[in-house]
Amino acid sequence: MTPEDLVVTRRGVRFWRQFFPISIGRGGLSDNKREGDGATPRGIHRIVGLLYRPDRLAKPVNWAVPIRPCDLWSDDPADDNYNLMVRAPHRFSHERLRRADPLYDLVLITDWNWPQAVKGKGSAIFLHQWRRPGYPTEGCVAFRRDHLQWIAQRITYQTRLIVK
Repeated sequence: MTPEDLVVTRRGVRFWRQFFPISIGRGGLSDNKREGDGATPRGIHRIVGLLYRPDRLAKPVNWAVPIRPCDLWSDDPADDNYNLMVRAPHRFSHERLRRADPLYDLVLITDWNWPQAVKGKGSAIFLHQWRRPGYPTEGCVAFRRDHLQWIAQRITYQTRLIVK
């Protein structure tokens, strides 16, 4: 582990020698992640992308990709594009990335079950803004908005999310 790693601990996430409170999945931590179980998967995950809402935030880093109105994330194991970003209209089950609430104003994408997804192994494991402290996610790791922005500006290609 290095200071560039986001390490999930009982106190929160350690990153650059600082601790940030987080929320994890309602299903706790899991060694056997399944679609819909609400668990945050244990393991070492790379950060493979950063999405942001350009109508709500300035571009956080030069490699960030804007979330467009038709952007979705497939969460349907029957879909050939399972656990990938897709565009509306999309006939399979999916999650809207451009939400009315601020949860996905800034999204760090992990490589959990990506890019060659195993059907049913879980999708859309993101780092995003929390609803409120302690409110569980559907499997993601969620942060206070200003903490997430601070972290996003310091992510490098070497940064990993380590969930023990």
